[in-house]
Amino acid sequence: MSEGRETAPVTNDPVTSADAPESPVSTVSPEQEEQASQAPAGEGPIVVSPSVYRRLTSGFPGFAMAMLSCLVIVGFVLLVTPRRNQNATPQVDYRGDLNGLVATAPFTVQAPQGLGPKWYPTSSRLTGRANGPVGWHLGFYTPDKQYAALEESNEGPDGSAGFVSRMTSQGKPDGSLQVAGATWDRTFRKDKHQRSLVRRLPGVTLVVTGTASYEELAMLAGSLKPQPKSHS
Repeated sequence: MSEGRETAPVTNDPVTSADAPESPVSTVSPEQEEQASQAPAGEGPIVVSPSVYRRLTSGFPGFAMAMLSCLVIVGFVLLVTPRRNQNATPQVDYRGDLNGLVATAPFTVQAPQGLGPKWYPTSSRLTGRANGPVGWHLGFYTPDKQYAALEESNEGPDGSAGFVSRMTSQGKPDGSLQVAGATWDRTFRKDKHQRSLVRRLPGVTLVVTGTASYEELAMLAGSLKPQPKSHS
């Protein structure tokens, strides 16, 4: 009897799920796998110099000092930069209009002289045409923060459409006023708070008008002086 090698019995019993090794289940899509295969390899730590490291780790005190320095610089720039006064009254130089009127007007021109520094000229305008009446408007911002203007022309003064009626806004007669020895007629337009002084001279009519008081209008009227023509 020969010795035989023992063999393990073969069984056809199926392997249960408890005995089988678990295989991982992939939940990655093909697109994600492709992206992962194309991703660059991870980079190592970034090396910085000691000075940069100190700046990065200086914290809030360093940041606060930097901001304070910027604010100091900005404040200094604002302090030394000239700024325009938004409340300043715009002024005009009326000497050119005055010289032109004196040279061409067929009458003796009257112009203010010696008004105080708080009388600000704000507008000046010449009107007229060849062989016709000419006129000059000169507006002021007064010391009492009101408006006063000189209207001067050789236009016909009277009538409903005359120079006086238009310049006074059809103001009603309001007596008269003596200014520097001359008599001026007063008119008043209540709804516009417009007062006027009117003086008729040979060849020219003067109207001083505005929202200013009669006292300030009298100051402007009293400053008017005849302007001689220059002989060149």
